Amino acid sequence: MRRLAAALTIALAPAFALNAAHGQTAAEFYKDKRIDLIISSTVGGGNDVSARLLARYFSANMPGSPTLIPRNMPGAGGVTAANHVYNISAKDGTAIGMVQNSAVFDPLYGNDKALFDGSKFNWLGSPGKETAVLIVWNTVPVKDFAEARQRGLTLGVSGGLNATPAFYARVLAHVFDMKIKMIAGYPGQAEAFLAMERGENEGYPSAFWSSLKSVKPDWISEKKIKMLLQIGDVPHPELKGVPSALDLVKDNKEMLPLMQLAVAPLAVGRPMLAPPGVPQDRIAALRGAIMKTFKDPGYLSECGRLQLECTNPTSGEELAKIVEASYTAPGPLTSQLRDLNNSR
Repeated sequence: MRRLAAALTIALAPAFALNAAHGQTAAEFYKDKRIDLIISSTVGGGNDVSARLLARYFSANMPGSPTLIPRNMPGAGGVTAANHVYNISAKDGTAIGMVQNSAVFDPLYGNDKALFDGSKFNWLGSPGKETAVLIVWNTVPVKDFAEARQRGLTLGVSGGLNATPAFYARVLAHVFDMKIKMIAGYPGQAEAFLAMERGENEGYPSAFWSSLKSVKPDWISEKKIKMLLQIGDVPHPELKGVPSALDLVKDNKEMLPLMQLAVAPLAVGRPMLAPPGVPQDRIAALRGAIMKTFKDPGYLSECGRLQLECTNPTSGEELAKIVEASYTAPGPLTSQLRDLNNSR
């Protein structure tokens, strides 16, 4: 009997251990843990600054007070990091990521290097939405978007012909039936901006407002640029007088759905995510801590100092709805957007 009892104890030990693990609260699980925060940009990039700022305030708002350890994993416009989180990262709640918003939709746009289904990530939250702005240099002879549509524009694009700026240039050309010539080959936005100042191109199709007011405040205050159009899911309160792309097509039954799908990446802002398969109580804890951090007075104060868009955060549940709506969009609409993304 003693031998039988000992054998049963050994046989059932894994089950008892499993039950004990499942019985842990999120606070018990995360106590003294480290959470990897995978960042899809290089050090000093927009996502990097935003993610590292959140990491400084996260622990105090998370059950168990785990430490958030930033790890940069740039590459392929955020796809490298998204692939890693989805396929390689631990699925126990000790790995999360902040990725470029365009990467979220790359499988939808036909990128065969994106080895994930964006709708199956566990979405955690975003510090704010992004608004892109079509800008031209002050010497370009157009006073508003209506004149730009008639005349046409020569725009610099960074990151290649399949990157976000080129994509939005093609979307604007298609939706508004305007002639846009693209000058590609600029390695980054900074180089495209410098070329604009030199007169090598006339403007840029999708400068993020949050970045523009941070890196080029003099362009705005000294009216060195003209802001012709804002691109986003809602008009930005700081861009009064700049027409919204969605507003301009609100009565166009063909182009409105296309533009709504095209601005989905901007609506998710700087999205934070966890891989599929993480226990839902830990996802709930991560979501709650991230949203608390977004409202932390110290965090908000630093956001203001850094000119980051942090005052209109989006919850994980809201992000999931935005992504799901895009992934379930009608096939012909998705195909049309995919063609625009992959055009040359």
